[in-house]
Amino acid sequence: MERLEGMVALITGAGSGIGAASALRMASEGAAVMCADIDVTGANNTAALIGEQGGKSGAIELDVRSEAAIQAALSTTQTELGGLDVVMNNAGVGGSEFGWDETVAINLSGVYHGTFHACALLAERGGGSVINTASVAGLVGLARPGADDLPVEPGAGAYVAAKHGVVGITRQFAVTYGKRGVRVNAICPGYIETPMTAQVRENAEAQAFLEALHPLGRLGQPEEIASAAAFLASEDASFMTGVALPVDGGYTAR
Repeated sequence: MERLEGMVALITGAGSGIGAASALRMASEGAAVMCADIDVTGANNTAALIGEQGGKSGAIELDVRSEAAIQAALSTTQTELGGLDVVMNNAGVGGSEFGWDETVAINLSGVYHGTFHACALLAERGGGSVINTASVAGLVGLARPGADDLPVEPGAGAYVAAKHGVVGITRQFAVTYGKRGVRVNAICPGYIETPMTAQVRENAEAQAFLEALHPLGRLGQPEEIASAAAFLASEDASFMTGVALPVDGGYTAR
């Protein structure tokens, strides 16, 4: 039997990158997966891939800036897939292209509302797992190529603040819901080769700089984060809660 056999998972930001990889990985381990994304075409594509591989899935459009939409997504997942055991609050944006308000609304408030409502729902159902996608930026500040002496960019400041907030939310809800059978953990990826990092990776010098920040000497792949997410969703992580787990090629070991 697969580790997630019989489970139902809702994953936000499942249209691409880490979210899509996590949806495919959890489905491959037996979970039925609801793929949610503001890009509903991307969500449908991920769901279709799961179906082609013999899994069970659904797709919904979701803007995590709306608390009501998050609640509706949780309800729809239960109705369409017959339950709910795992919620992965993964939807997010990079700080550089958004200002403070939008970055915090998506990367922090969206995770907060997803965690708040998921924990309450999972507790009513007897327990489950919430996984929040944070970042190494939730544990340390970020370096910029050749810019250590420049002021902090507004977008970078908002991103780091939001991701630190995600780690705090994770720990608080883990403490609050532990005795009710709900585990709440965060994954803190290093720089990963996803659409979010595509623009900076077009510059060879920037790519080399980012690679050098990781002792393994490379950037990560979405599938490497997805494997950690599947582990945290499973009973193999049954005694883990409140953890901010770096999956970062050694980035935070320096």
